[in-house]
Formats: sequence, C-alpha cells, structure tokens
Amino acid sequence: MVRTAVCLVSICAAAYAADCGALAKISFPHTSIRSAETVAAGSFKQPNGRAMANLPAFCRVAGTLTPSADSEIQFEVWLPSSGWNGKFYGVGNGGFAGSIDYAGLGAAVSRGYAVAATDTGHAGSQIDAKWALNHPEKITDFGYRAIHETAETGKAMVKAYYGDPARRAYFNSCSNGGRQALMEAQRFPGDYDGIVAGAPANDWTHLLVTALWDVNAMDGDAYISAKKIPAIEKAVLAACDALDGLKDGVIDDPRRCHFQPSTLLCQGAENDSCLTKAQAGALEKIYSGPKNAKGQQVFPGFSPGGEGEFEGWAAWVSGARPGTSLQYLFGMGFFQDMLFNDPAWDYHKFDVDHDMKLADDSLGPVLNATDPDLKKFKDRGGKLIVYHGWSDAAIPPVNSIHYYQSVVSKMGAKNAAAFVRLFMVPGMQHCGGGPGPDDFGQEVAAAGDPNRDLGPALERWVEQGTAPDRLIATKYKGAGPASGVARTRPLCAYPRVAKWNGSGSPDDAANFTCVDPLR
Repeated sequence: MVRTAVCLVSICAAAYAADCGALAKISFPHTSIRSAETVAAGSFKQPNGRAMANLPAFCRVAGTLTPSADSEIQFEVWLPSSGWNGKFYGVGNGGFAGSIDYAGLGAAVSRGYAVAATDTGHAGSQIDAKWALNHPEKITDFGYRAIHETAETGKAMVKAYYGDPARRAYFNSCSNGGRQALMEAQRFPGDYDGIVAGAPANDWTHLLVTALWDVNAMDGDAYISAKKIPAIEKAVLAACDALDGLKDGVIDDPRRCHFQPSTLLCQGAENDSCLTKAQAGALEKIYSGPKNAKGQQVFPGFSPGGEGEFEGWAAWVSGARPGTSLQYLFGMGFFQDMLFNDPAWDYHKFDVDHDMKLADDSLGPVLNATDPDLKKFKDRGGKLIVYHGWSDAAIPPVNSIHYYQSVVSKMGAKNAAAFVRLFMVPGMQHCGGGPGPDDFGQEVAAAGDPNRDLGPALERWVEQGTAPDRLIATKYKGAGPASGVARTRPLCAYPRVAKWNGSGSPDDAANFTCVDPLR
C-alpha cells in the first residue's frame, strides 16, 4: 500500500512510500521531482559517462529545489533498497561546486547509508564562477542554502521511503566542502549529528584575498616558475626537516620553521636552483600572508614544506605560466564574478584594505563560516572533527588552527573538548597527497577501524561517546593499500603532536607518542 500526502509548509510525518516511484507523488516544499526509480544492483553509469561498479540496488531520486525565484538547485538522493543502516549522509562540493558528486553518492550507498548530494544551484567547472555574475540568489545557494535545503529534503525522503526517520545524520567534505561543513554546524545545527570539516575554506573572503595577494606578489619579474619549486622545497627541508628529531622529508610543525628565502638568492646567472631578488621577495610574501596598509596580517600565509610535491605549489601557486595557477583562477573568479560583477576587472587594481572590506561587508555574511559560537550544535549532541594538512598549497593550514582556537576561546576549553577535535596532518597536501602519511579514512563514507579511519571515529564519538584523540595515518608505497605500506604515523588531537620514542622504526606509528608541543 502507498499513502501520499501534500504538505505546503512542512513535510508530513505520515507520508511514506512503499516503493521508489511513489516518492514522485509526494509533495516536498519548493521541490520538483524529475525522476524516482529503482536502480538494479551492479554498474551505474554517471551522467559524465563514467561507470561505477558493484553498487547495491537503490532508489534514485533526482530533482530540483527552488527556494528563491533565481534558484535551480539540482540534487539527488540515493536510498538503499535493502540493508539501510538507519543513517543519513550528506556529501559536499569542492571549489565553486557546479556538479553532483556521484562518486560520493556511490561510496555512501554502498555502505548502507541513505545519501544526498547537490550541485549547489549551478552547473559548471569547480574553477569557474561565471554563473555568479549578477546572480546574488545563486551565490546564496552556493554559500549555504543549497546544502541545507538538500539535507532537509533528503531526510524527508528517507522518512517517506522507509517509514522512519534516520537515526543519525553525518556530513563529511573537504575544501569548500569543509566550509559547507562548518556552515552547517554554525547556521543549521539540527541538520547533522556528526560533521567532518576537512581543510575548510571557511574564511572565504580572506582566502581569496590571499589568492590575489600571492598573484600580485609574483607579478612580472617576481614570477616563480614551477621549475624552481623543487629547489625551494629542498632548501626548506635542509633548514627545518630535522627540527622534530627525525630527518624524514616531513616537517611536523612548520610554525617552528623559520626558513629565509634569501638563502636561495642566485650568486651568478639565474637558473632553476636559485631565486632572483624579486622572486625571493615574492616567496617571503607568500609565506608571510597578506597584510593591510598598516602592516597587519589579515590571513595566514602558506606553510613551508611539501612545496614540490605533485599538485603542490606548481599547480596552486605557480601554474604552467603566469595567469594559469589555481590561485589565479579562484581569485579572479571570486573578484570578477562574485564581488565586482565585472568580467573585465583587472587584478592589478587589487587593494587589500578596500577590496577585503568590500568583500567582507557584501559577501562575508553569505560565504564565510567563521562564527565560533557552536553552542546550539553542541547542546543537541553534535560532534565536529576538523582536519588540515600542513603541506596544503590551496588553503593556509594555520587558518584551521585559528578557527579552532576561536571556538575554544568562545566556548571555553572544557566545553570545546566535549564536542570538537582538530587534527593537523604533517606532510599532507590539500585533502590528501603529499610526502607524509595522508590516508586516515577521511574520504566520504569511509569504513573501517575507528582508530584509523575518520568516519568511523566520528560515528563512535556520536553514538558511543568515545572521543578520538589519536588516529593512525598511512602512507602507501603507491596507489592504495595493494601497493603496500610505506609508513604509518599517529595524528594527535591538537595541540598535541606525535613524537618518536627514540627506538624502533620511525616508519611505524607504534613507536610514537602524542605529547604536548615544544615551546
């Protein structure tokens, strides 16, 4: 039997569907259902043509959310046809979003979750913000509304399909997805019980100020070619690798590294192993971070170490040539298409004081997730884990420390310890990769040992009350576990750090202890 109900203001608790197709007959607020059909177990072909294998049978619902006249938020909800674990999972977006993360949907539904994802209201590349030109409502959808609306609608569909609400709800994402994660905890504390915010781009306006600060720092003769990045990393490691007691290619806490770019000045003809005076000055600005006219730092700089790794500074800071770096593309996308609504705006006009204030005043309330007051989230039992790689070339790692410290300051150390943890990951790049151990189950809906995998660790904390104070991270020899383990290290809940005990292999996490940091 199928019962349907129409609700104009809220979802009717009584509405449920005995089959997938019946979901299309239920009215959800400002929602249009395009399709609701059961997908047979096996392979699923994504809209981009890529196939995902070994998926269970699931109910696939696709629709559009229109909370404003200019909203067109595409979303999908995948519901396991059998074996539902009673939980709901939210999948986030990287960069400027613009597409639904089908891989995230597939990973979650394969592990028994009912799961939802969205394109946040526009279609396009993660590095393209042209959709935002003169579309403030779409910026609001991107900023926070689409993720929240998708969570509400997704959970309503869970109840309609299974007849019962989800017991727990979890959200896990990185980068812009980490910003989305913190936005959920701050604005909509009832959406999720447990949240993982990886490398959060939560101070969006200041992060994009940093992008153009770096672009302008390397303008003209100061441009640092990608060919010079390996020499920079080599010099940084020579100066700072051994500060933690181990010379292993990883700087455990780059804040203790006081590398001077001037040590790389060319003594003769310029080559790829040295820097000109202008280039050394640019590098100093990148490490130091943007400053206002009074010389005050307005956002952290990038941390030394891991610059030369794949998808490190060569991609994010230098690019193949001037005007091609990811920092350039994101910075220009934000200022041209979001802030100034002017595709011809020239980054040479960029002024830290004026443009940062304008961005903070006009778009900060929509895009920034910097509110440290998480009392409502904590009071309803929410748990939050933030992680960030120390070798991140996309978002300065110290930003996550600053946000964590702001929560501790606002909430008090005892209250903060009850619901939030920060893990800084030595040698990890943006969300993964880099010279250090970078696999600790931080991917969407990872399953496994809660002492090694972030997702299960969060769920154990939410459901059993055991807080994660130490996780084991793994560095594989190649692509994935089949290649063999190269190194394991513990990740310690901030501010503690992992210290080698002085005996046994330094590539084995068992020989490390979490200790208070050196002063």
